[in-house]
Amino acid sequence: METLSKEEYKIQSFDLETQNLLKTALKDPGSVDLEKVSNVIVDQSLKDQIFSREAGRICYTIVQAEANQTNGNVFRRNLLNRLQQEFKAREETRQRSTQEWVCLVSFICNIFDYLKVDCLVLQLHRIGDQLEKMNLQLMDELFNLLRDGFLLQEDLSSMGRLLLLEILEFRAGGWILCETAQKYYYSEVTD
Repeated sequence: METLSKEEYKIQSFDLETQNLLKTALKDPGSVDLEKVSNVIVDQSLKDQIFSREAGRICYTIVQAEANQTNGNVFRRNLLNRLQQEFKAREETRQRSTQEWVCLVSFICNIFDYLKVDCLVLQLHRIGDQLEKMNLQLMDELFNLLRDGFLLQEDLSSMGRLLLLEILEFRAGGWILCETAQKYYYSEVTD
């Protein structure tokens, strides 16, 4: 499989207007109709299994860009709403087209592969200390798994590794990140 840089995505299968829409969404999501972007990505993912793999990475990049730019989640909300609709109609999809069904499953898996670490870290930032107070043993088990995931998962993205390392340090610091660590982790994310 070819290696793509952070800025390169396999969007050549789209017409020029749609390519420009996606390129703009990747860099400046606040300037485009994010519902349209999510629909374009889902529609193409249901037709093209190769693109459905790439779509997870594209969606993750748009989610991050939107969060950094406007602290918003319009794209993620539209994407998840559309995926929920597709999932509700999964039996009809499977009966209609096995290929479309495989594409849907592949796309959903890729979306959650990119977003699951991000969502987990976000939730642990919000309520990790409360969860730890409720069940220290279970939280210790979770963080042992996170540590192992950080150290042992060879296919984990660099962003996933950074997020896991940050949450490990966040908990080790008593659910507070020192100013130096804050600058380190969050300057890396925005660079």
